[in-house]
Amino acid sequence: MNVLDRHVVDLSNGLESVPVLIQQNSVQTFPEFQYSPDNVEGPGCTVDPSEVTLPGCSCHSLSCCTVSCPCLQTHGKAYNSTGTLQNISRMDTGYCSPVFECNALCTCSDTCSNRVVQRGLTLRLEVYSTRNRGWGVRTLEPIPRGTFVCEYAGEVISFEEARRRQLVQGPEENNYIIAVREYAGTGSVTETFVDPALVGNVGRFLNHSCLPNLFMLPVRVHSLVPRLALFAGRDIDAQEELTFDYSGGYSNQPPVQLLSTQSDAAIQASRTDGLQRKACHCGANSCARFLPLDLSILS
Repeated sequence: MNVLDRHVVDLSNGLESVPVLIQQNSVQTFPEFQYSPDNVEGPGCTVDPSEVTLPGCSCHSLSCCTVSCPCLQTHGKAYNSTGTLQNISRMDTGYCSPVFECNALCTCSDTCSNRVVQRGLTLRLEVYSTRNRGWGVRTLEPIPRGTFVCEYAGEVISFEEARRRQLVQGPEENNYIIAVREYAGTGSVTETFVDPALVGNVGRFLNHSCLPNLFMLPVRVHSLVPRLALFAGRDIDAQEELTFDYSGGYSNQPPVQLLSTQSDAAIQASRTDGLQRKACHCGANSCARFLPLDLSILS
């Protein structure tokens, strides 16, 4: 979509239940990409993200209850009665458990409190031109702590494809690939790579911050492939920019990989195959000075 066509105001072209607005007076070049509110199957992906692979409950109530719902009994109750995420404090530990929502095979109502991320975007968001960080996203309404904001949706790709895409990127190109690693038991690791560069949603415009107001949580709905859901880590005011930590954490501590005693030049030469690290302009007092870089993809 070309936003130079000024009569276009909804970035999602009607694919979201709420229009995603675009600042109309920007002179910045808008990227060309295909809007998709959901993950899509990309190169190397072995599981169709849209395929229903998880079992459902047989509840017939408007909202599932822990005493009778196998979904909640198996995976726990993630949301309260209003659909707000519970136990946000666990994010401060650096670890979190995935969320499992009721799915297409469940017989409970569409208004069930265990159906949140699958309902899609419900907040009024605007993509706008920031002062020194390119495009960004701000909210046009207050967002209470624990509220689902949006997904980070895109192509689900393999490790090999993620590595190939990073290695062919030019120094001025943005890296949108997010790698999520889930650990279950000794030595069991599930990896998910999502790249919204070519196909994605409003989440692709979210900037990094070393002191973010959103955090990312893997949420499974119909498929074993998780949705990368972003929730409000604190109360957020209207007109405030929405940000998350690209390294996956929710704190003001720099990523472990940036805490090296080596010089930045040595890190660049010995650990990133000459790829230049991009400067961080988040403005936080605890800023790590460079955007997070997942070195494991390049190894």
